[in-house]
Amino acid sequence: MATIEAQKLRRMMKRFRVLIMGRANAGKTTILQKVCNTTDQPEIYDTKGKKVRVMIYAMHPSIADQWWRGNHNIANEMVFKSNPGFVFHDSCGFEAGSEEEFKNMKNFISERAHATKLEERIHAIWYCIPMDDHCRTFQRSEEKFFRECDTGHVPVVAVFTKFEALRPVAFGEIKKQLKGVSKEERSKRIAERVEELFTKTGVLDQLCNPENRARPKAYVRLQEMNKTDANCNTLLEHTTFALDNEELRLCLVSTQKSNLELCIKCAIA
Repeated sequence: MATIEAQKLRRMMKRFRVLIMGRANAGKTTILQKVCNTTDQPEIYDTKGKKVRVMIYAMHPSIADQWWRGNHNIANEMVFKSNPGFVFHDSCGFEAGSEEEFKNMKNFISERAHATKLEERIHAIWYCIPMDDHCRTFQRSEEKFFRECDTGHVPVVAVFTKFEALRPVAFGEIKKQLKGVSKEERSKRIAERVEELFTKTGVLDQLCNPENRARPKAYVRLQEMNKTDANCNTLLEHTTFALDNEELRLCLVSTQKSNLELCIKCAIA
């Protein structure tokens, strides 16, 4: 049961703040939409609380996307109308190799990890690593972040997106061995080969490198997120239990609206 201090903090801190990171087409927007149970685009606010990107979206979405990439500011806040209790920041920029953007991202994390006001801090970092190119899962951008960035007490959750992309690769490798086997045995062997493929990527070894300054506190696999019934319950649960204190856990649990099971787990934890 939540303590009196946790209840008081929840009244004071009305929003849970997440920095989402990863390359283009890693599925970041889809994750945020699933977390907030919507298909709408987020509203964007600058550091002064002024809404941006509204008029240009009214003109044409593709033009807006081009404008957004060229005018992106990691400090801008993304908020979905369906759940304004979540505030998201997007690291878009440094993954493409920009040293200036990488420096800005490091400064942002350092400032927001130690902000005086708890509501202005980032409370979690979701780093998305797509698995649709399993031969290049851990690229220079991932190496730079985990090797050089100090996230302080902010937990990092490694999110392996598009995990379903490993299945057809696994099937292709053992297709001849599957002739004549039962459906159950077929599924079992494909699943086993998927695990072997995932291990061979070496991504877990890279993430756990002792020389890294940032290390994930949790790992999540997401697949088939384009389906209407897909959700991010696993991501929310792992993020909740990666948090160091009860107050932030309470804030996240009360902010998310879709996972009743998570509420129960936290109540009895």
